[in-house]
Amino acid sequence: MSLDSDIIVDRRRIRRKLTFWRVLAALIAIAAIAGFALVATPGARGTFASAGSIARVQIEGLIRSDSDRTQALERLENSQAAGVIVHINSPGGTTAGSEQLYDSLVRLKAKKPLVVVVEGLAASGGYITAIASDHIIAQQSSLVGSIGVLFQFPNVSELLKTVGVKVEEVKSTPLKAAPNGFEPTSPEARAALDALVKDSYAWFKGLVKERRGMDDTQLEKVVDGRVFTGRQAIDLKLIDQIGDEKTAVTWLVEQKGVKKGLSVRDYKLQPRFSDLPFLKTAAAVTLEALGLGSIAHQIGQTGVAQAVDRLGMDGMLALWQPAASN
Repeated sequence: MSLDSDIIVDRRRIRRKLTFWRVLAALIAIAAIAGFALVATPGARGTFASAGSIARVQIEGLIRSDSDRTQALERLENSQAAGVIVHINSPGGTTAGSEQLYDSLVRLKAKKPLVVVVEGLAASGGYITAIASDHIIAQQSSLVGSIGVLFQFPNVSELLKTVGVKVEEVKSTPLKAAPNGFEPTSPEARAALDALVKDSYAWFKGLVKERRGMDDTQLEKVVDGRVFTGRQAIDLKLIDQIGDEKTAVTWLVEQKGVKKGLSVRDYKLQPRFSDLPFLKTAAAVTLEALGLGSIAHQIGQTGVAQAVDRLGMDGMLALWQPAASN
């Protein structure tokens, strides 16, 4: 019995080692394929923009500081693209991230004819992004504006009193790490935050006034934090024209001298491996050959990057993600 037990234990050890080396080999293979793809595939790193086309840039979702996006836009500055159409559909984001994106687009505009198209929403930081362009186009039902700054934080001090918890701290000065959410906000802390918000708000208003050529009376009509439809925004000078991408192409041709008839091609700021179909297929085949069929199936359904994302998530999650349809 003892000998049989030793054999079983040895087999299990060998099986675990074999699984480890299979996984390692698969990861090495995927890394090698990915490296080759990034070198050999035109545009895989967001650098491709052909001389006979207009580059389409998508700005979607929350805007944060992003050095990769900045570098991609710098590469677009030096590309052979004849012009750039920036599509925006964003509720905004951090003030610093929006300023960074604005500055990147201003530098790009200095080298390439550039126009903005508001898809559905260009609010707050999304509107900061839009006014980097000299010409803003939006649909009639698009929402633009929300010119304002918000500093928001939760305060759970009353809840802590209820459950009998007190957070103690020792800090160098009263305003260090204020507000902290564990105690009522002091008048001094609130005043400091108010100064931050007002300073950023003044910068935002000044930017809108300068970029949109408004006087003080016009400016006061649009800086109360509201959003406006495209129809309203054109009368308020927040945008220049009602239309879509075709309208943007026409403007580039008529106002910026871009050659007529050029195609519009996507320029990806942050491409993912799953954007390369052959890479997805090669990775799945490699894993299947190594006996890792379940992982191969996941890659076949969602792509390399998404599979890694899901495998890398930890903690308790409530997540729904439908399988890709065939």
